[in-house]
Amino acid sequence: MSSKPEQHRGWYTTRRIPHFDAAHTFQFISFRLSDSLPPTVLSDMKAEADMRSTSEKSTALRTSMEAFLDRGYGCCLLAEPEMAAQLGQAFAFYDGRRYELIAWCVMPNHVHILIKPMTSLSRIVQGWKTWSARWAYQHAQQLHLHMPPNGFWMRGYWDRYIRDEIHFQAAIAYIHQNPVKAGLCSHAQDWVWSSAKQSECGLGPVNP
Repeated sequence: MSSKPEQHRGWYTTRRIPHFDAAHTFQFISFRLSDSLPPTVLSDMKAEADMRSTSEKSTALRTSMEAFLDRGYGCCLLAEPEMAAQLGQAFAFYDGRRYELIAWCVMPNHVHILIKPMTSLSRIVQGWKTWSARWAYQHAQQLHLHMPPNGFWMRGYWDRYIRDEIHFQAAIAYIHQNPVKAGLCSHAQDWVWSSAKQSECGLGPVNP
């Protein structure tokens, strides 16, 4: 297999979701399990978002989706300690080779992560998904994992490139505070499956 990095794609759209893929640009990425959001609920969210102005549609839809995901719908397989640990290890594995890992959080049915990519963003996300899904299926019976019925991960992902220092710090705060906002813990540092504990121990994120 060639070791030549894949070319960054710049702006492009897949399934109505805009993506920006560029070298050395900090990216806030979210992706979710396949059963975390019912199609009928998502359809209603899209219809409601379509009533907004063009500039507000994407943000409105994303906000609605994130609020629903925080309710913990679906099998919530990522709440299993072994699964969450494996996903965290997958994030760390290519740190310094495919990207610079800044902050991350594994929620019961979705993931948030902030990185500075060194190669194609889609390749990075697909690598996480492929590896973690394969591990889950291989260990499902042994660990009594309740697998999503229609594949492991939902296709695609959300990404937002970081525009400035304020946006950078806000993204880290959102990632670390997500378990608190969802009512899963009282303090960000209490949530084991995130980089918040690393920050607490003095291994905080770098500045852009």
